[in-house]
Amino acid sequence: MMRRFRWWFGGLVLVAVSVLVATFALLGEEPGPVDRPGPPGTGPLTVVTMGDSTLSGEGAGEYSPDTNGANGNWCHRSPNATVHHIQLPGVEARVNLACSGAPSAQVGLGEVEQWTEPSQAARLATLVKTHRVVAVVVAVGANDDPHFSRLMSDCFQAWFDDGGQPCSGRIRADWQQRLEAMVPKVVGALADIHKVLRDAGYRREDYQLVLQSYAAPIGPGIPEELRNLNGCPFRTEDLRWVSERAVVDLATYLHRAAAEAGARFLDLSRAGRGHEACTGGPDASSEWFSRLTVQWNDLTDAERARHAIQESFHPNAAGHTQFARCLSEFLLTSDPVATCRKGPDGNLHAATVVGPLH
Repeated sequence: MMRRFRWWFGGLVLVAVSVLVATFALLGEEPGPVDRPGPPGTGPLTVVTMGDSTLSGEGAGEYSPDTNGANGNWCHRSPNATVHHIQLPGVEARVNLACSGAPSAQVGLGEVEQWTEPSQAARLATLVKTHRVVAVVVAVGANDDPHFSRLMSDCFQAWFDDGGQPCSGRIRADWQQRLEAMVPKVVGALADIHKVLRDAGYRREDYQLVLQSYAAPIGPGIPEELRNLNGCPFRTEDLRWVSERAVVDLATYLHRAAAEAGARFLDLSRAGRGHEACTGGPDASSEWFSRLTVQWNDLTDAERARHAIQESFHPNAAGHTQFARCLSEFLLTSDPVATCRKGPDGNLHAATVVGPLH
């Protein structure tokens, strides 16, 4: 009797195990850890921008008072900046850490300050304690060895000297060497951003890191009557070089930096074609960049006078809206590289890059 009971009980256990195995097979499931839904921590899903004036909102106006000269802070963050127009499913918060004029060393970890502000990466480390960051978009490099803003200033001065050499003639001599020197600095800043998120418990698949390049604010196709202090005081040779070579070369080297740092890359070098400053002639409404802009009221204050033309030749509010449209599309793909191009609807869209960038 006991032997028959043991046989019956053993058979029952065998049947139960078989049923469980069959159930898991039918459902295609195996017991194990469940993937967490996105970044770790608590707080709203957040997209962050870091870098320099291209993302801070320089040129877009309405700067927050604390970044418009207060206590020496001229980061010029604008509510019209790109980050505030980015559209991503589930994203509730948009944070702008970018600061006008910032070099790579201030974007990364370290002691370098820009307009009194400490490391942007260190501020990101504080932010992730209360926010769940899904994407970090960076624009940096132009204020390192290329000194792009200084380049624009040199070209502005060359316009006054009709008998002198175009600024592009002088800059060409060591342009490639400047770009080469820039790359490791950008790579270092991006590596620091990765480190901050890794130290906060993020896995690489928890977030996107995007490096974007720069759009040319000026181009050769402007009316002659605006190639002066009324709009865009540059020589035609210099306008052409900035549009067709400077920003294109800059994008090529930034693409290299993104690849070395394990970041995605968005090329904006041709994004502003046809919408550069002064291309609209008497009607600037179609332009995506500010013309020569002077804050006349600031000229009465010695400190503010030094920044009276700081907004000039940067993306305006319309430009930031367009760049954000393209960036939003790119963030929704898995493409490692894309370029912003104007579509038949007149708006910027992210186009997949196949083969070399340029």
